[in-house]
Amino acid sequence: MKLRIYTDGACKGNPGKGGWGAYLEYGEYTKEIYGGNPHTTNNQMELQAVSEALNCLNKPTNLTIVTDSQYVKNGIEKWMKNWKKNGWKTASKQPVKNKEYWTNLDEALQRHTVSWEWIKGHSGHPGNEKADELANKGVPQ
Repeated sequence: MKLRIYTDGACKGNPGKGGWGAYLEYGEYTKEIYGGNPHTTNNQMELQAVSEALNCLNKPTNLTIVTDSQYVKNGIEKWMKNWKKNGWKTASKQPVKNKEYWTNLDEALQRHTVSWEWIKGHSGHPGNEKADELANKGVPQ
């Protein structure tokens, strides 16, 4: 049995008021976390959802992150290594967008062994739907 964490971000306007949510599932045990920001973007909330989920774990864990964000998954699996090597610059020598969120996520990842799974958003998958509900709950009123 392996911990699965479903994460999602939401934004009302982009930029605008946003929320993040994570649904942690380990067998029959579950945990729900969420929060928000009055001025943010959808990508920032997607990144923060993963960081917050990883940071709520008490010890190093072997887990799977399930996200509907290609931005997050590609950033981790394809782009971040070179960004770090290039001083947080893109291949075209531009500063990485959302660097603060990426560096927070990079730090949170160091303690854990993480595999990544992408799932199509709003496709009826229960874990993803729960993460979406939590992200929307986190949007400031």
